Amino acid sequence: MAKQRRTPKKAISRKKKRIAARAPGRSPGTPAPEAAVRAQLPSRSGQDPATARPVDHLDAVAVYERGLKTLQQRNYQRAAEIFRSVLETYPEEKELHERVRLYLNVCERATTPVDSTPKNATERVYAATLAMNTGAYRDALAHLQAVLRERPDHDHAHYMLAAVYTSLRNFPEALSQLQKAIELNPDNRAQAAQDPDFDILRDHTRFRALVGSARRR
Repeated sequence: MAKQRRTPKKAISRKKKRIAARAPGRSPGTPAPEAAVRAQLPSRSGQDPATARPVDHLDAVAVYERGLKTLQQRNYQRAAEIFRSVLETYPEEKELHERVRLYLNVCERATTPVDSTPKNATERVYAATLAMNTGAYRDALAHLQAVLRERPDHDHAHYMLAAVYTSLRNFPEALSQLQKAIELNPDNRAQAAQDPDFDILRDHTRFRALVGSARRR
């Protein structure tokens, strides 16, 4: 009886290794099982990977938070640039856009120059007072003249003009404005008698006639 030919143990071992290396149903070059599973999972937005938006939601939030940090540092211009980049780069983040626009408005208000131009007589008189206190007499003059164009009977504007013209050494005009102020409001007589702005006019005959017995003691 012929003996059965026995396969060497080393040959059997090599054959088993070849079988283990080739998974059933996979040809060489196909992805590993884990990679294949990940490729079949839906994206974070629930869309198919082929049509999913390319922008990561976490990236959008990170940029938004960087804008908030910059805003807290009061770097409004840079913060506005960052918030605008969220709107432009992440168009799918609709909910995030609402908060971005809110803070973007804050930045824009902070970087918009405030219009300090006086709008009415009260604001112009106040602006004239500030100008006089800093020695900007020409600016004060312009503000007060604007007041009198609207309200010729504004006695305080006439009074302040008298003080401005006194500082500018235009004494005839100063006395003329002071007279109008007193005619419109006699209380300005006592005020002028005590006002150091008119010290240079104390010995002027017309000034003494205007203030009369209300002259400073």
